[in-house]
Amino acid sequence: MFLTHKGCPGRCVFCAQQLQSATAPAPLEATLARLGKDLDAAARAGRGPYELAFYGGVFTGLPHPWPERFLAVARGWRQAGLITRVRCSTRPDACHPTILSNLAGQGLDLVEIGAQTFDDAVLAASGRGHDAAAIRRAARDIPAAGLELGLQLLPGLPGHTPDMLTRDVAETCALAPRTVRLHPCLVIDGTPLADRYRAGAYRPWDLDATLDALAAAMLPLWRCGIRVIRLGLAPEPGLETAILAGPRHPALGSRVRARALFSLVAAEAAALGQRPVRLDAPRRFAGELFGHAGELTAAYAGLGLPREAVHFASREDFHLTAQAV
Repeated sequence: MFLTHKGCPGRCVFCAQQLQSATAPAPLEATLARLGKDLDAAARAGRGPYELAFYGGVFTGLPHPWPERFLAVARGWRQAGLITRVRCSTRPDACHPTILSNLAGQGLDLVEIGAQTFDDAVLAASGRGHDAAAIRRAARDIPAAGLELGLQLLPGLPGHTPDMLTRDVAETCALAPRTVRLHPCLVIDGTPLADRYRAGAYRPWDLDATLDALAAAMLPLWRCGIRVIRLGLAPEPGLETAILAGPRHPALGSRVRARALFSLVAAEAAALGQRPVRLDAPRRFAGELFGHAGELTAAYAGLGLPREAVHFASREDFHLTAQAV
């Protein structure tokens, strides 16, 4: 359920929530009624069960008693077996421990905070209205309240660099969230960032630099056991036509994961000390390993692993076979 702009104290320079969610702002009463109607229809049709998510606004910043009213509806359907979990997104500076504990007691399971970056100068330039210390406090207070933690990072904000993303990911790993989303910054028409872009005051990251930076970010997150549940914004027709510039690609997530996997295989190949002649890989990676439209085929061949040397099977691990001496 999208609570577009509800609970937001202001507007960040990159924000185009109405386009990102394809949901116009609506009164909370109307959103609550639609939630009940949709869940009732799903139950009658035999659909579900579902995880319920409240996105697009600042759930923990909604005026009392709105968070409680939404969770009361979710709790009723949870008892009926239609809802299994409930999550929300919010701002780091809207995570007071008392509020978090109250919502945890009423059925909230996971809170995603829009961290965006841990660099104070970038946060200020983006109009976030809080500093990195607020992110760290929220990331401690959420688990302390018995809630699971999710973090959202937004690489490429004004003044943000790939080196800063590396530091952001290191901080993220130290905070040990359950989930992470990586949304590269896009220039969307109608935002303050679009005005800066038109004036020549902001330049987004290019696509290749973004793919490399995100692939590098994936490795420590994977090693820390953190699930990356989204790479890039979900496609929406209104959003696609409003993007003026930035690292947008329909297969962004697949391309990033493929590059990250290649980095892992390349590192293991180097560690062998001999040229590899065979790679056995999990079948679930068959459509992604060689990259979008096979863009990594030549790179694998350069390691000594042309397509015919890569074998997919029902297994969970990767195994390299070295050339016999």
